[in-house]
Amino acid sequence: MNLAAATNESLAEASNVLIYSSMAVYTLAFFAHIAEWVFGSRSKVGRTAAALSTSPAKASAAPAVKAQAGGTAVLERPEVITRSAAGTRDVPDGPGAAGGTFKGDLYGRIAVSLTVVAFLVEAGGVITRALSVQRAPWANMYEFSITFSTVAVGSYLVLLALKKNVRWIGLPLVTTVLLDLGIAVTTLYTDSDQLVPALHSYWLWIHVSTAILCGAVFYLGAVGTILYLFRDSYENKLASGGTPGKFASSVMERLPSASSLDKFAYRINAAVFPLWTFTIIAGAIWAGDAWGRYWGWDPKEVWSFITWVAYAAYLHARATAGWKGRKAAYLALLAFACWLFNYYGVNIFVSGLHSYAGV
Repeated sequence: MNLAAATNESLAEASNVLIYSSMAVYTLAFFAHIAEWVFGSRSKVGRTAAALSTSPAKASAAPAVKAQAGGTAVLERPEVITRSAAGTRDVPDGPGAAGGTFKGDLYGRIAVSLTVVAFLVEAGGVITRALSVQRAPWANMYEFSITFSTVAVGSYLVLLALKKNVRWIGLPLVTTVLLDLGIAVTTLYTDSDQLVPALHSYWLWIHVSTAILCGAVFYLGAVGTILYLFRDSYENKLASGGTPGKFASSVMERLPSASSLDKFAYRINAAVFPLWTFTIIAGAIWAGDAWGRYWGWDPKEVWSFITWVAYAAYLHARATAGWKGRKAAYLALLAFACWLFNYYGVNIFVSGLHSYAGV
């Protein structure tokens, strides 16, 4: 690599235009998701309440159509019952999104299509940023942010392509991506430039790329965990004979069951945890090459290890009978909070050897 290579300003400007363009398309996807939830609204409290008091049965029929009062066409999808842990309830999954009616489902498909377009445009912005300086596009917080949101959306689209019931992630995903990109282009923006000497290593491609992928997948797990807590409270209220409000019913009944959300978050976090372990090991090897020691208690190293310990504790607790459910969920959110602080807090508020990746 030519260390003295000049920045291609045309490509750098093209990258900025693509990132702003992706934000515009994500905004359209956001409104399409809102329309999906509004027009797909319907209450199935009776079905869930019945499921809490009767034995579950898996339905395998194809989606059917029935008419509501007023002639609205409603999509009747098969009930999917997720078996819970022994001694707990089994509850049917919601449709996975707001597509309870044909109109809602149409808006949902439009939202997903717009998300795909926005993802491709944003990925183009990341690639042109890399080409403008002929290096990996994650040498500072701005580049890390735009790459992180691209990978998060890409991970969601992969799950959709695998026919997973994850359309419920769409609205929180595009909302947080817009927030992430908004912070990136305002507070965190850094002009496209060459690397500082310490970053001239092939480990930049390996160590930072795995950190970004881990963070994106941990984020999806955190969304699942937060929604699990809300859905679990809703199911508890139904089980105790309470009557949730109309808004809570219309939202919660379109989500998978608490058991499904719990299992989704656990499997996502468990799947990526070994890669986070590798990320820390790769960082230590790179530190040995760059600074002559594998571990020096730098703040970034310390918080990466704290994050590892928190997720390890969560996975251990989740596999222990006494820590299933809400206790383990709170630990999962604490672990993700550690990851967020490692990303934002350490870079902004703490000085260390990683400060060259500043704002």
